[in-house]
Amino acid sequence: MEANIIKIGNSKGVRLSKTILEKYEIGEKVEVILEKDQIILRPIKQPRQGWAEAFKKMHENGDDELLIPDVFEDEDLEEWK
Repeated sequence: MEANIIKIGNSKGVRLSKTILEKYEIGEKVEVILEKDQIILRPIKQPRQGWAEAFKKMHENGDDELLIPDVFEDEDLEEWK
């Protein structure tokens, strides 16, 4: 694929088609990776995207119990005060 370099203010850029943006799930930002003789654009995925909904569903299903207790039986929290 070939793309034209376009003027954007005092800079220049590459215009990506809607098809490419959708296919590679490119939103507002990309990671730019410079390697030897190439430039790689990688979509930035939102970390923890969808976690709030997943946690809500876990709570509704009763799957949000602690696997490890916050305080162990042999711990004395009073000595830390």
